[in-house]
Order: sequence, then structure tokens, then C-alpha cells
Amino acid sequence: MVTLTDIHQAATRIQPFAVATPILSSTKLNSMLQQKIFFKCECLQKTGSFKIRGAANYIVKVAEKNKQIRHIVANSSGNHAQAVAYVSTKLGLGSTIYANKTISSIKAAATRSYGAQLHTYDSRPAADEATEQASKAMNTLWVPPFNNPNIIAGQGTVALEALTELENNVDAIFAPCGGGGLLSGTLITARANVPKAKVIGAEPKNANDAALSLQKNAIVSLNETPNTLADGAATPAVGEHTFPYLKQLDDFVEVNETRIAYWTQWLHHLLKMHVEATCAMSMEAVLQWAKTAPKNSRALVILSGGNISQASMMKIWSEDHLLNTPTL
Repeated sequence: MVTLTDIHQAATRIQPFAVATPILSSTKLNSMLQQKIFFKCECLQKTGSFKIRGAANYIVKVAEKNKQIRHIVANSSGNHAQAVAYVSTKLGLGSTIYANKTISSIKAAATRSYGAQLHTYDSRPAADEATEQASKAMNTLWVPPFNNPNIIAGQGTVALEALTELENNVDAIFAPCGGGGLLSGTLITARANVPKAKVIGAEPKNANDAALSLQKNAIVSLNETPNTLADGAATPAVGEHTFPYLKQLDDFVEVNETRIAYWTQWLHHLLKMHVEATCAMSMEAVLQWAKTAPKNSRALVILSGGNISQASMMKIWSEDHLLNTPTL
């Protein structure tokens, strides 16, 4: 099990690779929802997402013990790919990424720009299999996107950093769920520092493997590649390392595509910031929480990334949702 000590050690380990991202708020949104909402802006992180934290922690920790490592491989839909490519290049290591052909064009281009080779496949399972085969090569390290204690510890530094700045004064914490690494690290940090705060996850209804897994108390894998605006959460299944933490969440919300687009538009408008649909969907969970929470409660929302392709942006803005003001 990952501990708060592991997360503190990760925070020290990743300092050369990640930056301390700002916390913002919107007076207008606070007034609309009658709560105090704080946004941890990982969309302003190196490579544009929180993923660099877990990747850096994993690669640096393992490479320190095994000096023979020369090449890094990973399977990813985009943000993890960029993180692995960036960290590998900074350490003077080669990297190869294996992904589904549905990978966002902007994330694919960025992955290559950070120095990685990119190979795409017709399905996520095919990409996963190719990654496993490549990892068997000599002096090669496979960096999983979420299902590893070192990855979870690295992702836990997001909440650690935010809670330190907010002096542990929050009543609820929200984060999106793909494979569950970010939510797992967030839960560990929150339970240690603010045990009374609720930790709540959000997931696309079109990619609801985690919700199904929680309902059945067993990991459920989706049979097809999910079709969702929240491409960073389009994982087929959570992992055996993350699932035990997801079961400890205080609530878990499935969000439909219309509401994902709705909140992406509103966060763009209110924060004047480029955020991914994956993290914007957490606002639907915030809205549900705000309806019953005491007024002026304090919520921390982790904006996990800001890498959006033109095609995704066109889908998000195909209908004007700004005509419908957020209300309780």
C-alpha cells in the first residue's frame, strides 16, 4: 500500500521535472454554486498534465537502482505518453510509445516532439500487447500509466501540493477517473491530511468501467474502445493497485457527454484557461455535492490537463452551452 511518506518522497524526487502549479478560483462560479471552489491547475504543468508526476517518480526511482536502463516504453492515449517522453529525454534515455489510433492528434504530435517514437494500433489491447513485447528487450523499462504504487505516489503529489497551499482547509476534493492513479494518490493524501474531507471521483458515462467495477465489487473491463470527449479517461479498466483505493471514495459520479461539453465550455469561460474535457467533467460531481453541502464549504478540484485537439474542441463547441448558466 502507498503511504503519505511515499508521496512526500515522490515530491522530492520529481522536483527537477515538475513545477508547482497555481490554484485559481472564480468569484462568479462561487456565487452561482454558493460554495468556495479552488482549482489546482495541472493544465499548466510540464507537458500539460499531472501525468509527469507519476512518470518522473517511477522512472527516476527505478533508474537509480538499475543503472543499465537505456530505453523506456509505455502504452498511453496521450498525456502519459508525453510525460514519459519528456522525462526520458531529460534523463538521456530513449523512449517508445504504443497507443490506440484514436490518440488525440495534438497529443501524438507532442509525444514525438518530446523525443519519443510513436506506434499506433487498431485497439488499446493491441497496443498493450505490443508494449509488453517491447518491454522484454534488454535494458528496457515499461512505465505503466496508472497501475503501479510508484505512479500512484507521484500522482498523490498533486493533492499534497494543493492541500499544503490551502493549509488543509477543504471539505471535499474532486478528481477525474481514468485508470484511477490520480484519484488513488489523492485519496491517500486526503485521508492522511484532511480525514474528514470527502473525496469524490467523476467518470464519463460512455467509459464507465470504474463505476461498473464499484457496483460489482470486482474489476470490469470494457469490451470496446470508449467514445467520449473525455479521452484522458477512456481506459478499458482500472488496475488491481488502484481499485482498492477507488472503493474507499465517498462518492463516484458518471457524467454524460452533454454535461462534459457543458462544463468544459464553462470552465474555459470562467477561468479563461485551456482545460481538457476529462478534468472539466469533475464539475458535474461538484454541482451534485454543492446542492447538499453547507453553504460556503470549500472544494478542491484537480484540473488534470489541458491538451485538446482541434477535432475535440469542435465537438465540445458544436452547441453553445454558455446560454445555460450553472445553478443549484
